[in-house]
Amino acid sequence: MTIIGAGGGGGGKGGGGGAARTPTTARDSLNSTQYAQVIDLISEGEIAGLKDGFKSIFLDNTPLQNTDGTFNFQNVTIYTRNGTDRVNQDTIPFAGIQDTRAVSVTVRNDGPVTRTITDSQTEAVRVTITVPRLERITNEGDTVGESVRLQIAIQYNGGGFTTVIDDTISGRSGDLYQRDYEVALSGAFPVDVRVTRITPDSNDLRTANEFSWSSYTEIIYAKLNYPHSALVGIRIDAEQFNSIPSRSYRIRGIKVIVPSNATVDQTNGRITYAGVWNGTFGAAQWTSDPAWILYDLLTSTRYGFGEHIPAASLDKFAFFSASQYASTLVPDGFGGQEPRFSCNTNIQTQEDAYKLINDMCSVFRVMPFYGIGSLTLAQDKPTDPAYLFTLANVTEEGFSYSSSSLKARPNVAVVSYLDLTLRDTVFEVVEDAESIAKYGAVKTEISAFACTSRGQARRIGEWILYSERYENETISFSVSIDAGVVVRPGQVIEVADPVKAGARRGGRITAATTTAITVDDATGLTAAGAQLSVILPDGSVEKRAINSVAGNVITVAVAYTAAPNANSVWVYETSNIQPSTWRVLGIAEQDGTNYTVSALSYNAGKYDYIERDQPLQQRDITDLNITPAAPTNLNATEILYDGGGIAKSKLVVDWQPAVAVKDYRIRWRYEPGNWNTFNISRLDFEILDTSPGIYTIEVYAIGANLRPSTEPALLIVQAFGKTAPPADVNGVSLVAGDELSGILNWERAVDLDVLLGGKVLIRHSTDLVTATWEESQDLVPAAAGSQTQKQVPILEGSYLLKFEDDFGNRSVNATAVIVDLPTPQPRFLVKNYAEDQEVPPFSGNVTGMYYDPELDGIVIDSGQLIDDMATDGDFDALPSIDVIGGVNPAGEYEFGSSWDMGSVFDVNIRRRFVTRPLLPGELWDDNTLLIDDWPDIDEDNLDAVNAEMYVRTTNDDPAGTPVYGDWNQFANAIVRGRGFQFKTLATSTNPSTNIIIDELGVEMELQLRTEQSAVLASGAGALAVTFDYAFYQAPNIGITANNMATGDFFLITAVTRLGFTVEFKNSAGTAVNRQFTYTANGYGKEI
Repeated sequence: MTIIGAGGGGGGKGGGGGAARTPTTARDSLNSTQYAQVIDLISEGEIAGLKDGFKSIFLDNTPLQNTDGTFNFQNVTIYTRNGTDRVNQDTIPFAGIQDTRAVSVTVRNDGPVTRTITDSQTEAVRVTITVPRLERITNEGDTVGESVRLQIAIQYNGGGFTTVIDDTISGRSGDLYQRDYEVALSGAFPVDVRVTRITPDSNDLRTANEFSWSSYTEIIYAKLNYPHSALVGIRIDAEQFNSIPSRSYRIRGIKVIVPSNATVDQTNGRITYAGVWNGTFGAAQWTSDPAWILYDLLTSTRYGFGEHIPAASLDKFAFFSASQYASTLVPDGFGGQEPRFSCNTNIQTQEDAYKLINDMCSVFRVMPFYGIGSLTLAQDKPTDPAYLFTLANVTEEGFSYSSSSLKARPNVAVVSYLDLTLRDTVFEVVEDAESIAKYGAVKTEISAFACTSRGQARRIGEWILYSERYENETISFSVSIDAGVVVRPGQVIEVADPVKAGARRGGRITAATTTAITVDDATGLTAAGAQLSVILPDGSVEKRAINSVAGNVITVAVAYTAAPNANSVWVYETSNIQPSTWRVLGIAEQDGTNYTVSALSYNAGKYDYIERDQPLQQRDITDLNITPAAPTNLNATEILYDGGGIAKSKLVVDWQPAVAVKDYRIRWRYEPGNWNTFNISRLDFEILDTSPGIYTIEVYAIGANLRPSTEPALLIVQAFGKTAPPADVNGVSLVAGDELSGILNWERAVDLDVLLGGKVLIRHSTDLVTATWEESQDLVPAAAGSQTQKQVPILEGSYLLKFEDDFGNRSVNATAVIVDLPTPQPRFLVKNYAEDQEVPPFSGNVTGMYYDPELDGIVIDSGQLIDDMATDGDFDALPSIDVIGGVNPAGEYEFGSSWDMGSVFDVNIRRRFVTRPLLPGELWDDNTLLIDDWPDIDEDNLDAVNAEMYVRTTNDDPAGTPVYGDWNQFANAIVRGRGFQFKTLATSTNPSTNIIIDELGVEMELQLRTEQSAVLASGAGALAVTFDYAFYQAPNIGITANNMATGDFFLITAVTRLGFTVEFKNSAGTAVNRQFTYTANGYGKEI
C-alpha cells in the first residue's frame, strides 16, 4: 500500500487579552500533490546502460544529480531496463489501464459513502478526497488551520469491512485541496470501498472542515516488460514542474559483437586488438567503433538488414581493417588524443537502407561494394598503388579529366555536431585563408553524422576543404577485361599519361627477368634518380630503383619478387616527374569486354596534412611548365555561310597543335585596323562576315603555366569577301513541252550567295555554233538562285545560263544548250519583218537610240546633248562625241510599220535578234597607246547590255482609230489580234558599255487548219457553203459524196476564205440533190 501525497500541518494558537491587535491569517500549509509517470523508449536493446547513473538523466536539460552527488529534484523515482530478452527483463510497476468514476458525495459523520467494484481484473483502487476549504476563525479573528479525520475500508465479496486507511488531514487551505489514497486489492470480487468521516460534523460557521469523496479510479497494472527495448521509467512530483519536463539521457548504447581479440576502452568506446584475429567474435559489448556498429546494423535481423544481408556475405576482415584504422589515436587539435573515428548517434526514425548505410560509412570514410561474392569495404586511408595504367593498357580514347571551377569551391566549412556537455548542436568553423584571399568566402555547411567530438568535427571540416581544393579532379578511361576484373573501388592506381606529363613514361613489357626488364620503347629514359614500377604475376605492384638503361633493356638495382609477365605494364618515374595517383571510385562494365574506370585524385600525404598538420607534398606529374613552341601549318580557308538568310563570307583558320599546350591566343586584324585578341582551346576559329582585303592572323601557343610561345604562327590572307564569282552552271538541259515552250533544267547552285538572294540568268542567241553571252539577250526574267528549272520559249539557237550572286557577281563562263528545231508543221508566213533589211535600214521610230552607219546597227544615245559637249565651242578637241556623258541606261526602237491581219487571228510570232556589246571610244583604231601599255584587252562588263522584243495588238481596224493594248515582251508566242505593232527595248547597266543591234525582225505565221463538215444536202441547184470559221485566205476544198449515181458529178466554184459554192449534176447535166461532206485545209482561224 502506497500513500501518494503530503502530510498535514499544525493548527493555529490562541492568545490572551491586552491591547488591541490586528487579526492574523496562517499561511496555506496544504497543497495538492500529484505525480506524473513516463516510460521512455530510448533504444533497441541490449544497451550498456546509463553512462554515469542519475548524473546521465536530464530533466528540462538539468541533470537529475550533480557531480557532487546532490540532487536537483526531489520525489523522483527512476526505473531502468537495458533491453534484455523477455525472460530476463523485469516490468516497470506503473499503472497501465485506469478507469476513473465520479462519486461527488459529501461525507457526513453519520453517513459513510460506499461504492462497489465488479471488474475482477482491477488490481488497485485510487480514492480521491476533496476538501473545499480547511480552516477555522478564532474568537480573536485569527484564521488558523483545522483538521479532519477519515477512514477508508475495503470489503471483499461481502465478507466484512476492514479499515485500510486511517488518515487525518491537518493544516490550512484557503481553497480547494485534494488528496489521493491508493489501495492494492487482493481479495475476491465484488469489492466494496467505504469512506467514513470520523471527525464530528461542524455546526460552527467559523469552522470549515467539510470534505467529499469526489472520485475513485480502478487500476489495472500493465505487466509489460518490452523485451529488447531499453527503457527508463520516471515518476515525478508534479509540484516541481508546470508540465511534464523534457527528458534526455546519456547512455552507452547498444551492445554489438566485436572480435574475440578486442578490448573496449570504457571511457570512449575505442577498441584495441591483441595479436592476430582468427575471425571469431566474442561477447557483445558497447563500443563507439563505427566499423562494428555498421556490421551489427547490416547483420541484425531485428532492427537492421540481416534478413537481406547474411553475415556470411560480409567481408569481416575488411571491417576489421577499417576498425583498426578508425580506432587509431590521433591529435584532437586541443592538446589531447582521441580515436580517429567514433560513432555516437541515436537513430530514431525509419530510414532508406541506401541512405543509412552511406551515412554510417561516411563516419569512417569507407565505400561499400560487392566484390568476389561478398560485401566489402574500401576505406580512404594510406594505401600503396594496386595497379598501373598507361596508354598501352587503355582504349584508344585515352584518359579523360574533369574538375570544378576554382571560384565555386568552398573554402569555409561549417560543421555541425552534438556537444555532449551542452547537449545541443554546435558549430565548428574551418577556413582556408589562402583561398578566401583569392576568391572570397564560399561557405559549405555539413552535418557531421554521429559526431560528438569537436576534434573529429574539425577534421571533417579540414577534410572537406582539402577535398575541394586538392581532390577536385576526376579521371575516367576504358580498359579491357584483364584490368577491369582486377581493379576494385577504393584501390589506389598510378597513371602515366604522356599527354598530361608531356613525355612517354610507360608502356608494355616485351620480356623480363627479376632484374632486367625489356620494354617496348625506352627512348629518352635515363637511369639517374629513376625508378621502375611493374605489375607482378600475382597482380601486385612493385617499384625498384633503376641501375641502367641500355637500348630497351632497363636493369634494376634490386631484384623484383618475381619476373613480370610479357605484355604486362611498366611505369617509369624520376624525382622530377612521377605518375599521377588516383583512388578508384567505380568500375562499370560496357560490353562484356571493356570496362570504364572512374577515379578521384589522390595524395598519400593528405592524412598527415589533415590529422597532424604536416606540410602537404605535391607530386610533380608534368613537364608542361616549359614555354611551348608556336603551332604549325597555320591555314585559312574562305567560305560562305548563312547569316540569317543572307549569304556572308568567313575565314576558317586552323593549325596543327603544339606540344604541351593548354590554350591558344588568337590575334587578327583587317588591313591596318585594330587587333582582335582572345583565347581558345580548340585548333580552329572563324572570322565572320569578312570583307575583301588583307587579314593578318597570329596564333600563340599557351602552355599549362599560361605562358605564351615566344613567337606566333603568322599568316597574311587576301580575302575576297563576296567579290569572287560563283561557279559555272552545270547540267543544263531543255525538255520541250510543245512548239512554243519547254522546261530548262540545271543543277542546283553550290554557292551559298547564289542560293540566298542570288539569281539564275537565262539568255538566248540565234547562233547555233559560236554563241557568246555578250551577244545574246535575256530570254525570260531571272530565276531565283535556289531554283533548278524554268519554263522558257522554244527558239532555235543557243540557250546560255549564268549564276549571279547577291553581290552581283556572275559566273565566269556561260553554260549553253543548243536547240536546232526540226522542220515544223506547215505554216503560212504572213509577214517577215527585217528592220535591218529596210531601205534605209532601221527606218522606224527611235527614242534614245540612233542608227550608226559605220556600225550598221542601232545603238543607245550618249548621256549628254551635243550642245553641252564643248562648253568652249572647241569640238575638235573632243576625242569622240559618241561617248561624251556615257551611255544612257535605255533606248527604244519601234518598227516602221504596223501589220493588219484583216480580221482577228491567233498569230505565231517569233523574234529575231543579233546583238553585240560596244565599248565606245575604245576601238582598237581609236587607242593611241602602245598595245603593251593597254590596261587590258578583254574588257569587263560586256554583259551589262541587253535587248528585249515587245508586241502590242488591237482588234480594231488599224486604218481607223484603233485602241492598242499594253506592250508585252515575247520571244516565241501565239498572240491574238488584228493589228500588230513591234518594238525593241535596249538597256545598259554600265555607262561605258553600249549595245549594237545588227539584226532585228519578227516572223508572223499562221498554223495549218482543217475544217470538216457534217453531212449536208446540196439541193437541186448550186449550194453556197459558209465555213464555221473563216480562213486567212481561200483554203483547199475536198468533197465526199454519199449517194451519187452513175454519171453524177459536182462543180466547186467561188472559193474564198469565207466559203464556196457546190452543185451536183447527173449525166445529163441536170442539177440533182445529193448528200455530201466537205474538208477545207487552209491557214488561220478568224476569231
